[in-house]
Amino acid sequence: MSLTDEQRKTIVILEMEKARDSYKATEILADAKLWSNAANRLYYALFHAVCALLIHDGFEVNTHKGARIMLGQHYIKTGKLPIRYNQLFSQMETIRENGDYNHFYSVSPEEMIDRLLPAKEMIDTIAKMVQY
Repeated sequence: MSLTDEQRKTIVILEMEKARDSYKATEILADAKLWSNAANRLYYALFHAVCALLIHDGFEVNTHKGARIMLGQHYIKTGKLPIRYNQLFSQMETIRENGDYNHFYSVSPEEMIDRLLPAKEMIDTIAKMVQY
């Protein structure tokens, strides 16, 4: 898929808006102690921010796995982003999948509380990188 600079800019803005909105929803759900739902929204906040970054830099995002792999290849291994962001993104993907699909798994408050601020930091860092 080939995008014009204007199309790319628009998509990046929309992805960052989704990231911010999903993070706000995470805070609301965490306050209500709805941990599985908060995990879902936090993962998607990170996913949309990562997509914004990848699209900003001309990469095509087709899958969740692809976004995770490209984040590692193009930003973590090159030192553009710290390894803790890749770890956070991977952890939240696993927590979200377990919370959404494993009937015997409950997302704990500790899993979420310890990840809220690092996720906000990651989103804010990406926002600066894409100039949003």
